[in-house]
Amino acid sequence: MEGAAGGWANFFVAEVGAAAALSGLIIVAISINLQRILAFPQLPGRAAEMLIMLVGALMACSFGLMPDQPLKVLGGEVFGAGLLMTVSPLVIQARQIPVMRSQPLTWWVWRFLIALCAGLPVVIGGLTLIAGGSSGFYWLAAGIMLTFAATVWNAWVLLVEILR
Repeated sequence: MEGAAGGWANFFVAEVGAAAALSGLIIVAISINLQRILAFPQLPGRAAEMLIMLVGALMACSFGLMPDQPLKVLGGEVFGAGLLMTVSPLVIQARQIPVMRSQPLTWWVWRFLIALCAGLPVVIGGLTLIAGGSSGFYWLAAGIMLTFAATVWNAWVLLVEILR
């Protein structure tokens, strides 16, 4: 593979496949437990956050597979995906504040941190790539792996914990 991301091709191929598989898992979890998910006011937004973060990860890694891209262009694409992964979940959370006021502060902090820990490294990675620093790939990798960890945990909630 030619271009700025050449050495990262195998990583991006693996992560695109993983993001697609996890997205499918989330969609199945939602469809199997839709009535239960809708019964809890916090869960539809949580499910949407997971899908948005996974789609952002899928996009960021797909951009890395496009051949012959200049590093700055790839950085801009990764930055955009990172913004999607960071801002969208925070907007969803902000919209839930009126109906979720009874949740403890720790619940809100945890959801906020999940969104930041997954999306912010991707944003930083994109900005670093725009600035010409190849270390942005490591930030991107960290964000993708944190996204997968967060979404697997949330998938467990939607598939198993919701049935308790």
